[in-house]
Amino acid sequence: MRPEKIIMSAFGPYAGEVNIDFDTLGENGLYLISGNTGSGKSTIFDAIRFALYGDEGTESKSADMFRSKYADGNIPTFVELEFTLRGENYKIKRNPKYLRPKSRGEGFTENKADGEMIFPDGRIVTGYSGVTLAVQELLGLSGEQF
Repeated sequence: MRPEKIIMSAFGPYAGEVNIDFDTLGENGLYLISGNTGSGKSTIFDAIRFALYGDEGTESKSADMFRSKYADGNIPTFVELEFTLRGENYKIKRNPKYLRPKSRGEGFTENKADGEMIFPDGRIVTGYSGVTLAVQELLGLSGEQF
């Protein structure tokens, strides 16, 4: 599996939308992600795992913690991952469960966790657990193995 592009919105330390186009880094498939402590390097890997498997990947984090505490209340939280496997392109968009301001009135409402996966043939799998199952079948790995 080769990541092509990832978009993170209000995810982890990123208050807005962050786009990483891995294609601009070359085709060799080996990348160095560097930066200061706390700059969000690990969040890139968390986002890839979250997009694929819908979980946090580490014992110290839970999926409902992915909403950025720095984001404006109206900015949606999601991760969108485009990747290539065996020469074919796939796209996954997933959002965690999080609280957002109500459209009308005061207070908050829960935005439910959801996911969508688009296959090269145009087939679409929807639903949080449905996407996870499709990824496990496609990659042949569970989240823990990944």
